[in-house]
This record gives sequence, C-alpha cells and structure tokens, in this order.
Amino acid sequence: MHDIRALRADPAAFDAALARRGMAAAAAEALRLDDLRIEATRIVQAAQTTRNELSRRIGAAMKAGDTAEAERLKAEVKAAMDAAAAADPDVQEKARDALLATLPNRLDPEVPDGADESANVVQHVQGEPAAFPFAARQHFELGEGLGLMDFATAGKLAGARFTVLKGALARLERALGQWMITLHTEEHGYTEATVPYLVNDATMYGTGQLPKFGEDLFRTTDGRWLIPTAEVPLTNFVRGEIIAEPGEPVRLTALTPCFRSEAGAAGRDTRGMLRQHQFPKVELVSVTTPDKSAEEHERMTRCAERVLTELGLTWRRVLLCAGDTGFGAAKTYDLEVWLPGQQAWREISSCSNCRDFQARRMEARFRPGGGKGTEFLHTLNGSGVAVGRALIAVMETFQDADGGIAIPAVLRPWMGGLERIAPRG
Repeated sequence: MHDIRALRADPAAFDAALARRGMAAAAAEALRLDDLRIEATRIVQAAQTTRNELSRRIGAAMKAGDTAEAERLKAEVKAAMDAAAAADPDVQEKARDALLATLPNRLDPEVPDGADESANVVQHVQGEPAAFPFAARQHFELGEGLGLMDFATAGKLAGARFTVLKGALARLERALGQWMITLHTEEHGYTEATVPYLVNDATMYGTGQLPKFGEDLFRTTDGRWLIPTAEVPLTNFVRGEIIAEPGEPVRLTALTPCFRSEAGAAGRDTRGMLRQHQFPKVELVSVTTPDKSAEEHERMTRCAERVLTELGLTWRRVLLCAGDTGFGAAKTYDLEVWLPGQQAWREISSCSNCRDFQARRMEARFRPGGGKGTEFLHTLNGSGVAVGRALIAVMETFQDADGGIAIPAVLRPWMGGLERIAPRG
C-alpha cells in the first residue's frame, strides 16, 4: 500500500513514479477518493455532535411537556444520522484502498529507466560460457536420453507443465534443495521454517499477490490459495505485529514446492521443465529496519550468488530496469545462469528489496529504540535458488559427449558419493 499523506504532499512525484513503470497517472483519483472519505468522516462527526447536543434539548423539551419541540428535535437527529449512514466513510476508505492496492511499489532511484528486459543492466559476470567439443544437448534431451525424465507420464497424471523425475535425477534434485538450505542455515545465518503450502486471502494480500495477480495463482475449493513461493508465508510471519527494533535482520528460509498457473505463458518454454506449474525452490526472506534494508539486499544477493559459484555454474548479476521490476519491489537483482544447451542466459534467482511496501499492506511495524512510536518494517525476498532451474543448469553445464552428467563436487556427499550419472547401456 502507499502512504496517502506522502501522496497528498507530492502527487506529481507519485505520478512520475508510476510513469517510470509505464503506468497512467493515478494521484488525482486517489486523492478524490480520499477527499470523499474525509468529507464522509466530517459528516459522521457532525452527526454525532448534533445528536449529543440535541439529546439534551430533547430531554428538556420532554420534561417541559413540549412534545412538538421534542419531536422536531428528534427529526433533526434522525436526518443527521441518516446523512451519516449514507456518507459511510468506511465505504469511501475501501474504495480508495482498492485503487491503491493495485498500484506498484515506488522504484529506487538507482533502478535504470527502460520499458522491458532489454534495458536491464549486467553488473557482474562470473565464469565463461563453456565451449563443448560436441553439440550440447538441452536438459530434456539429456533427461529423456538417460530415461530419468518423463514428460509423457507427467502429462498422463496431471497435464502440461509437469515433470516426473526418476532415479538419480530425482535424487539430484533432492540433493540440490537439501544442500542449498543447509548452506543458508549453517553458513548464512537463516532460520529454517516449515510453512503451510495453503494460505488465506489476507496472507496473499500482504505480499502483493492479491488482488492484482489472482489469475497467476491456484485456488482451492474452500477459498485457500496454493503458495506461488515461500516468500508469501515467511514474510507474513510479521503481519499485524509490532515488534521490538531488531538488532539484526530477521532472516528466514524454507524449501517448499511452489505452484503457479503460468496464465500468461502460453506458448513459452513448452519443452522441458523450465516453466512448470509445480516446482521446488529455496526462498530467502529478511525483515529489517529501514536503515539496514539496502545493505541486507546486497547480502541476500551474495548468499544466492554463492550457491551458483559453489556449483561451478556460469552466472551473471543483472539490475532490472523500471519496466521489468516486479510489482512489489523497489529494486531487484536477477541472477541469470548460462545454459549451454539453450545457448542462453536464464533467470534462476530474483532478490528484491520491497522496503515498506509489503509492511504497509501487512501492518507490520517495529518500535525504534523501545519507544512508544512505531515505524513500518522493511521486507526483502530472494530465491536461494530455484531448485528445478539449478538442476537444469547442472545437467547442461556438466554434460558429457555420451549424454552422461558429472555431479558437482559439493553435491556428491548428498548423492551417496556418486560422481556421474551414466547413460543407459
């Protein structure tokens, strides 16, 4: 949500922030709705004052036996209260908030201008794209060649955008997730959490999925939602809370399945397992004070980068431009990994500083210095990293000419010492 006082103080700046994202001006409409709320509140307060003042006069008229005057005064009270009921400031406030809830976060000044991903800025490249002395295969060619990646059975069981992994590939995916979350908890200071995979409307609203992105989600018949990422439940741990000022950021992590409808992905990445309805991901979430969120953003991104470096993958850090930055983010770094089979960079992690945007939606505050006043917390989230895409990257990066796959050294203890997935026969 947005601070209506800041919007009122500088509506031009608010509209300029929307324009950076290619959106139409909205300040005037938001202020119009807020003015209606203010006027409705004035009418209600005036009606209450009228009722209080006239009640004494009604009592005096009744005591004096002046029934006609008492009835006239009662009619005045009724008219004032009817006007208050018609004004209904709660309705006006909901209308204002419904508009504000659809408007994205204000961007950090460091975010470059640009309409789409072509304006993103590459900040760092780690490693060199591998040059193979043979034609590199894509992950689905490798997986099917090994007999360990089965799209036909997945289609029979659930339809498109699902994958069945078997044998060593299933274990490799599990090893990746277990190794990542152990790295983040034991070396990066995150606390592991097991969270619900089904959440309510308020939880989805708090992190910004609702109301704008409902079509991207899966909903159950009882009105709950399947989580699109563990960011949703982890960040909502502080919803409705006022906490003491944290000395250090609160850092949480979870390894969960994620569920996405991919409503806008028709025709995109239809081969393989790059874009799935269900996939595992290690999520990183930080909750901190405003003065520490920029530093925490850099730290979180480095934690995700370490995963890719330890795996021996070629990757790069990209600062997203205004038109490519997500709805709830003020600033986002994407980590992209090189896929030799595709001969392309593909996103494997996004690390975002949301500042107080989600905290306002969640009413999540802290008390600075233990005082009486409160301020909104800052929230951050990042992938640490997407397990399925890490599996794809490992398969394509460490493939052999015969279709086998070497296991990165850091994963071998999690694979029972296996050093290579050999082809059949």
